[in-house]
Amino acid sequence: MPRPRSNTLDQGKTAIQVIDRMVSLLDALAAQPDPVSLKELSVRTGLHPSTAHRILNDLVTARFVDRSDPGIYQLGIRLLELGNLVKTRLNVRDAALGPMRELHRATGQPVNLSIRQGDEIVYIERALSERSGMQVVRAVGGRAPLHLTSVGKLFLAADDTRSVRAYGARTGLAGHTRNSITEPAKLERELALVRARGYARDNEELEPGVRCIAAGIRDDSGRLVAGLSISAPAEFIQDDWIDQLCLTADQISSALGHERRDCAPPMHPPPISASF
Repeated sequence: MPRPRSNTLDQGKTAIQVIDRMVSLLDALAAQPDPVSLKELSVRTGLHPSTAHRILNDLVTARFVDRSDPGIYQLGIRLLELGNLVKTRLNVRDAALGPMRELHRATGQPVNLSIRQGDEIVYIERALSERSGMQVVRAVGGRAPLHLTSVGKLFLAADDTRSVRAYGARTGLAGHTRNSITEPAKLERELALVRARGYARDNEELEPGVRCIAAGIRDDSGRLVAGLSISAPAEFIQDDWIDQLCLTADQISSALGHERRDCAPPMHPPPISASF
C-alpha cells in the first residue's frame, strides 16, 4: 500500500525535486570561496555528475551560475543583482516608514513610496489614514507606467535621451486620462522641467481628480533607488508641501548613506495651480 504523503515538507525542502537539487548546488557553491569543479559539487550534493551537470547548465543559462572554465563553476552575477534589489527594497522601506508617517501627519494626505521595475513603478509602502479623504486606487504592490506618474518621471529624468526615446517606442506612451502625456516631445520637455526643479508632478495624468508631487531617494552611491510622493485631490494639493516633501526624501536618502543635498530647486517653482 502506498505510503501517505505528509502534509508538511521536511525543513528546507520544497515539493519539487529539481528545485531542491538546484538549491543544494547553489548552497555548495556559496560555501566555497573559489570556483568549484563538477566532481566536487557532485560529491558535496550527493547528485550524480550527469544530473548536476544538467542542472548547472540551466543555471548558467539563467546567469545564476558562471562557468569560469570547462567543468568549473561559481555563483553568477544575477544572484548579486537580485540580492542588491532585495537589499535596496528592504533598506528603503525600513528607512522611509517613519519619515513617511511624519509627512502624512503634516499634510493629511497619502504618502507613497515607489520603486522602478522595468517600464513601471511599483508601490512598496504607503502612509495613509481615514482623514486623508481620498480613495487610493492603487494599493501597495500596484503598478503604473513611468510617464504617467510623478515618481516615474523622476526615473525617466535620470535616464539619457536615447533611453527615454526607447521607453517611448516600447510603450507607445499610452494615456489613461485626457491630461496624460502621450507625445515624445512633450515628455522630453516635462523631464527637462523635472531635472531643473529637482522634483516631479503628475497633473491628473494617471487618475482623474488626483495630483501628485514626488522627490527622489538616493542610496550611498548617489543612485536613484526610489521616489517619495504625496497624492491629493486636485483641488487640495499645495505648494507648501514641496519643501516638506524634498526634506523628507533627503532625510531618507541620508539614512541610506547619501550625502545630504540642497533640497530647494535652482529657481523658485511657479505655484502648483499655475503650472498645472
